Amino acid sequence: MGYVVLALLLIVAAAVAVAAQRRQGGRAEPVVPVAAPPAVPDLGPGAGARVEAERWVERLGAGPAGIDAAGDKAAVQALADATGRYRAAKGELAAGRYDAATAAAVEGLHYVRAARTALRLDPGPVLPGLGTGAVTARDGRVIVADRTYTVSNRWRDGVTPYYYAGGVVAGRRVPAGWYSAPWWNPALAVA
Repeated sequence: MGYVVLALLLIVAAAVAVAAQRRQGGRAEPVVPVAAPPAVPDLGPGAGARVEAERWVERLGAGPAGIDAAGDKAAVQALADATGRYRAAKGELAAGRYDAATAAAVEGLHYVRAARTALRLDPGPVLPGLGTGAVTARDGRVIVADRTYTVSNRWRDGVTPYYYAGGVVAGRRVPAGWYSAPWWNPALAVA
């Protein structure tokens, strides 16, 4: 007899719930069971740095996609430099030097940003700095190893065709800007 009363109460409660829902004009949403999130695998020490480096390298790999330099010399040079930094970042990643891979990839993204700016496109999201400012003068000079180079905050055909994203080269802080020659390349070579 107790089971019969319990069954009747459950039927009445279900009927009241259906009636209340119909008054509100809605339909009952199906109940979807929630699965527990998958367990995060233990990736070992240094995994965070590796994942971060891989993320930046992937982003750099996709950065130049869809950019047509269309004969713009500044953009062509900046994209070539971005490609070089991508190769360097991949090499550092393969060697397990995750901090160096991240730095190379971020630098490469600065080159992509310079190419987009030269083409008068949206430069994209703000990137982390490279530890230096940018060249602010339109024309200036810099002396490196007893050689003088022209530096500017803008590209000029034949005068300042090489963009450097800024950073530390051979222990020296170098600002981002357009230079007359890529004097930093030997210092950035990846073995």
